[in-house]
Amino acid sequence: MTAQTQPVRLEVSDLTLAYGPTVIQRNVSFNVARGSIFAVMGGSGCGKSTLLKSLIGLLPPVTGTVQFAGESYWGASAERRVEIGRGFGVLFQNGGLWSSLSVSENVALPLRMFTRLDEASINMLVRLKLALVGLGPAADVMPAELSGGMRKRAGLARALALDPDILFFDEPSGGLDPITSKRLDDLILDLRDGLGATIILVSHELPSLLSIADAGIFLDAETRQPVAHGSPRELLETCDHPTVRAFMNRERMETVKNAGGHRNGS
Repeated sequence: MTAQTQPVRLEVSDLTLAYGPTVIQRNVSFNVARGSIFAVMGGSGCGKSTLLKSLIGLLPPVTGTVQFAGESYWGASAERRVEIGRGFGVLFQNGGLWSSLSVSENVALPLRMFTRLDEASINMLVRLKLALVGLGPAADVMPAELSGGMRKRAGLARALALDPDILFFDEPSGGLDPITSKRLDDLILDLRDGLGATIILVSHELPSLLSIADAGIFLDAETRQPVAHGSPRELLETCDHPTVRAFMNRERMETVKNAGGHRNGS
């Protein structure tokens, strides 16, 4: 069964997001199929991270609904929202690691907070999660000793600690070199294909978006609402909206611009 025919895992309807009187995005609606990778796209300041905050329970919407597997998240009690949230795994932009804890202690933290497992079981699961992201030898290393890519993978191991079936990634490739970014993209695909996880990806990194996302939404900072839906590849090839077209073709335009500059300077 393809991602398009899978049951809906996340349904967002007519969401309006704001900080006080300042509206960030309005009329946000989309569905995410179970087992797919869905991209939230747009330029800086358009509200991508604000939308993510609402999806993971950090910012109530002004209007609209967020449903996970048909159940309203913001319409549920605070206790029920906590229960629903235990099915989430979140990878924050900087990895979100506690600097005073080793890599293994960071991964063990949610297991100690939200389960009644004994230490032997926790240690076994920590080793398993670290091996899954290729960080087994770094279990006792402190976050400050890790490279940027390793910090992202350690954060991912912690996001996987409670075996979530929906993962949220905030700019996972941000600040990484192309080779490290490609390795992280491959790991994300492995998680989707191997674990059947549903993934919500906030990103402006074109190579990652084009290589791993099945579908997506494009948020516009000027109109403060979505202006396009579709996979990044579809938007690149067919979308006529000028903001989307500029975003999806910016690397090509930059290459042409730089080439012109070199010619003029020769």
